[in-house]
Amino acid sequence: MSDPMTPQPSAGRPRPTLGAREAVAIVVGIVIGAGIFKAPSLVAMNSPSALWMMLAWALGGLISIIGALCYCELATAYPSAGGDYHFLHRAFGRKLSFLFGWSRFAVITTGSIALLGFVFGDYMTQVLPLGPGSSAIWGVAAVLLLTVFNVLGVRQGAAIQVLLTGIEVAGLVLVFAAGVVAATNGLGASASTGELAAASSAGGAFSLPAFGLAMVFVLLTFGGWNEAAYISAEMRDRNRTMVPVMVGSILLITLLYLAANWAYLAGLGLSGMSKSQAVAADLLRISFGKPGEMLISLMVAVAALTSINATMMVGARSNFAVGQDWAALGRLGVWVEDRGTPVNALWAQCAFAILLMGLGIATGGGFATMVEYTAPVFWLFFLLAGISLFVLRIREPDAPRPFRVPLYPVLPLAFCLACAYMLWSSLSYVGGNTFLGVNAAWVGVAVLAAGTVLMALVGRSGRADGGRQAEGGT
Repeated sequence: MSDPMTPQPSAGRPRPTLGAREAVAIVVGIVIGAGIFKAPSLVAMNSPSALWMMLAWALGGLISIIGALCYCELATAYPSAGGDYHFLHRAFGRKLSFLFGWSRFAVITTGSIALLGFVFGDYMTQVLPLGPGSSAIWGVAAVLLLTVFNVLGVRQGAAIQVLLTGIEVAGLVLVFAAGVVAATNGLGASASTGELAAASSAGGAFSLPAFGLAMVFVLLTFGGWNEAAYISAEMRDRNRTMVPVMVGSILLITLLYLAANWAYLAGLGLSGMSKSQAVAADLLRISFGKPGEMLISLMVAVAALTSINATMMVGARSNFAVGQDWAALGRLGVWVEDRGTPVNALWAQCAFAILLMGLGIATGGGFATMVEYTAPVFWLFFLLAGISLFVLRIREPDAPRPFRVPLYPVLPLAFCLACAYMLWSSLSYVGGNTFLGVNAAWVGVAVLAAGTVLMALVGRSGRADGGRQAEGGT
């Protein structure tokens, strides 16, 4: 029995208001962000040839599709606004799911919002500088403004997402067009069919560790497709549309990534890509001159803005699910019925993201600090979500499963192995961004560990009244 003075979750619950188009826009908007404008040069640097580099991006799409098939089974069998939180709760119990909910709030989601805020601020400063601290001002303003839009309601947030995703995809098409211009007019280094077929190039002989490092950057750039699980309870006809939405989104993203990397090769070549600090800006400068650099700055800013908006939408829903389960955090579990959105969870998420931006400024690393801070915790729980598929198949064999992963258990096992490798890599390849002498990656791990203390404190108030009202279905 919870404390009567504790704020209780509202009787509101997510409703199926999102169609396939909005769901695809959310997934594509989360995945296609700053990564495709930063990671390609790092992938090229660790690839032995242009062909191997392109194969790495195709392999990243394949691994993501395998993971998406696993999530489709979980999301259609156990639809919930809590997404992974709900899957982990059913498979491993309340305590582990709380740690995941804490990590989403304090590390994964808010860290992602913060790092995207840095990207937005950096590129908008190139377009319109605001004086000292310009990047931070732009970043914080973006986080606040998009939170306001999402607080107004899910339809407003989804409408903004469709618009921004359309602009973002058009920007990648423009990158492809720049590659065509460079290739046909001979403006850049040759990276046509001859280079793509070359046995080796700037990267030298094939090296498994180097190619594995290239895959780290590729898979980080594909990260975010799993967020569709958080809107499963709000999708219309989810049993029929979940698989097409998730697989179709990843196929679209893979094609866009392959096209963008072909364009980079066409204008810069593999050697030029590996040496570039801003590969997209260098390509557009070659093809369109100085205006091209300005255009790419706006394009990357829009990409970051799109990902911030989509991450906010799905991140607040996992916080809402935690509030539904823990009475002490009941305010997070308030669902405002007429707006179709968890308002308190959105504002709490906004405040912590801005706090993390302060951490990034304090370390001097900004974007890099947030990448290191979030990656290990993200891949740990991704691995556990994959394992939960096996656990729930064994524990609940008779549960209705509108979709089952093909080639079970081979594909889910392959996905779990990929997650385990990414977890190891995210702790092995940390950079030099530190806070109070501790690397940012281990700061994120420490924040996760602090969740055990918080769990002991809030656990005294017990389960929130109303139970898991976020669940839709089973």
